[in-house]
Amino acid sequence: MVVRGAKFSRLSPQVAELKSFTRAAQALDTTQSSISLRIKRLEEALGRHLVERTPRQVCLSVDGVAFLEPARALVAAHRSAVGAFGRERRRLVIGMSHHVVGAQLPFLLRRVSDANPDVLVELRIEASRYVLAAFDEGKLDAAIVLQHGNRRLDGETILTESFGWVAARDFEHDPARPLRLATQPEPCSVRSMAIDALDEAGIAWTEVFLGGGVATIGAAVSAGVAVAALGLRVAPSDVIDVGGRLGLPPLPSRDVVLYASQTDVQARCLFRSVAEAIASTVSGL
Repeated sequence: MVVRGAKFSRLSPQVAELKSFTRAAQALDTTQSSISLRIKRLEEALGRHLVERTPRQVCLSVDGVAFLEPARALVAAHRSAVGAFGRERRRLVIGMSHHVVGAQLPFLLRRVSDANPDVLVELRIEASRYVLAAFDEGKLDAAIVLQHGNRRLDGETILTESFGWVAARDFEHDPARPLRLATQPEPCSVRSMAIDALDEAGIAWTEVFLGGGVATIGAAVSAGVAVAALGLRVAPSDVIDVGGRLGLPPLPSRDVVLYASQTDVQARCLFRSVAEAIASTVSGL
């Protein structure tokens, strides 16, 4: 009874977090119709209406909200009981571009850990070109990178990243002087994309800060040191897109692509949970 209850209760946290039967089905490696049927059976067993369905999304009802935390506790207890037999944990190595992670790393790690407690995840964060090279050399089980002019077709697009010129709200630019930029050292495809756009538009620029990842570049931007070309999804929450105000050229979007060498059910579930976590952070400035 506990095992059966935990199996059905696992649906509520997934549906609540992903706000979609389709996404929940993907995360649990099943079908939307199966999720709908199992939610219906759970509601019938409880005698309560747990979810509200709208054309745009699924959300919890009042009873669903009340049920959510006990459901999470039941799932955790079930996993703990099953894990008491000392099963060997699987290890999967994932490489990810720092332009994909941004400031959402803690959120992403929690989502992945909650969805895959029996998997030891090793995460390596580097520039996209180094991540993809390591994947091709067999050093990674999966790679999540920004696609820059690469025409390879063996990956799965997670989302399309929009880029903008971000700066602190009180950032001031003197048109008589070169635009102050915060970038990454060469080689960096986002740096090249930004500089090419400025050069083509005939806008003078100068690098005043070199960072070792999106977090450090974001800190420089938040401090008002410079402008940076960043994905709007991963930019700090306290900055704005100043491209229009400063007359800067538009930046092209880039696909975020997942490459995976492991295709078994457990690996697919883990990679899907990572992809869902990244996709759920989509926002704009």
